[in-house]
Amino acid sequence: MTTKKDIRKHFLELRLNLDDPTALSLNERLLANVRRLDFSAARNAHIFLPISEKKEVDTWPLVKWGRSQWPDMEWVLSRSDMKTGDMEHYLWKTNTVLVKNKFGIPEPAHGEVVPPEIIDLVFVPLLAFDRQGQRVGYGKGMYDRFLQQCRPDVRTIGLSLFEPVPQIKDIDPWDVPLHTVVTPDHIYQFK
Repeated sequence: MTTKKDIRKHFLELRLNLDDPTALSLNERLLANVRRLDFSAARNAHIFLPISEKKEVDTWPLVKWGRSQWPDMEWVLSRSDMKTGDMEHYLWKTNTVLVKNKFGIPEPAHGEVVPPEIIDLVFVPLLAFDRQGQRVGYGKGMYDRFLQQCRPDVRTIGLSLFEPVPQIKDIDPWDVPLHTVVTPDHIYQFK
């Protein structure tokens, strides 16, 4: 199991088969590890909201905690165009209306557009990652294109319910490795 396709299939199945108590425990432990990191230098943090049907990492408690810890930090959400693979980013205010798209992703219905160049920190969704900081997502390359639009010094943090695979063999030239990945048991630093 070293190709993205095989890794994607394995970890999606593994995640979907988590029972609710196990998923809750993994998410709580992951959040505890996220709380060990310092985000005080970030003014704009991009976050993904989970597709609950796919048992993605629950980022709602992370945002609640982040808003209480750093009340001056702005949060940014994306709205995705699945046909083009483009993402548009919006300031996430407390009154922002969120609507689930056809894939179950909560997205802002409208709002103030945020250019990728002003984002300091990006929490990145993933299905799996390797010991070099490469990640496997759903295979559309949307986050890789988005991260390439950000400043070179943008901080990237992947959130994973599972530990890394040794190596992803079929890395593409456009794949953007992560700086950090947080799991329920570890914090991995790559850059």
